[in-house]
Amino acid sequence: MFTVRAHTLPVLPAGSRPLRILHVSDLHLTPGQRLKQSWVRRLAELEPDLVVSTGDNLAHEDAVPAVRSALGPLLDVPGVFVLGSNDYYGPRPKNPARYLVPSSRRKEKSDPSLPLPTGDLIATLSSGGWLDLTNTRGRLEVAGHSISFVGVDDPHLDRDRMAAPAERADLHLGVTHAPYTRVLDAMVDDGCTLVLAGHTHGGQLRVPGYGALVTNSDLDTGRASGLHGWPGARPDAPGGEGSAWLNVSAGMGTSPYTPVRFACRPEVSLLQLMPRA
Repeated sequence: MFTVRAHTLPVLPAGSRPLRILHVSDLHLTPGQRLKQSWVRRLAELEPDLVVSTGDNLAHEDAVPAVRSALGPLLDVPGVFVLGSNDYYGPRPKNPARYLVPSSRRKEKSDPSLPLPTGDLIATLSSGGWLDLTNTRGRLEVAGHSISFVGVDDPHLDRDRMAAPAERADLHLGVTHAPYTRVLDAMVDDGCTLVLAGHTHGGQLRVPGYGALVTNSDLDTGRASGLHGWPGARPDAPGGEGSAWLNVSAGMGTSPYTPVRFACRPEVSLLQLMPRA
């Protein structure tokens, strides 16, 4: 039940050409997930101008070729990426009910004793020119737009560090795997127009009519997925000084040990950036 969530954001200078961003997150690929690989590969038909990957690509030590197969032609589109915990360490079996217990959420991380081929993954994601934004900044010229970026390593592992300030373009994007509020606040303070994140799986097990029960971070459950304002609660809050758009992708996968999503379809986001009126 893979789906594309489309959103329109009026954030570009008047008279600018629209910009299409494909936001991909939390693939959690294993070598045998051929249907998922095929569906992601066909996303190139959306003709994005820019691809943003917010991490957790792997769920198996032999999954890098599957990531290469899935992203395929998208790797030739301008792109940027950050890593998540499951790009460093493999998942391990655990009681899935612990995910719903607040006192244990911060402890539910991947196992450092199961290292994944992170270097091979970075080489694959960088092979077509995607920028690695791990605790650094970058800049791209995309479809007539100059775009500056600031990215961090996975806040869920406390690896996030904001790079020293640098000159920003008119369109300044923040990229993080886990949407911890300290990172979102820092990126708003840095002047980001839009922040992109994943990690939450949209709550993974959602209650119809209520929504997500957890985000596996300190982000409120009302923003477990979708397009919102930060720090404003209303979707139309961004646009003024001290605020930004926040897109949290519910992602494409799960841990192989808890392969269940309920009322939470696997997704990617297609963000259509438009000129301001």
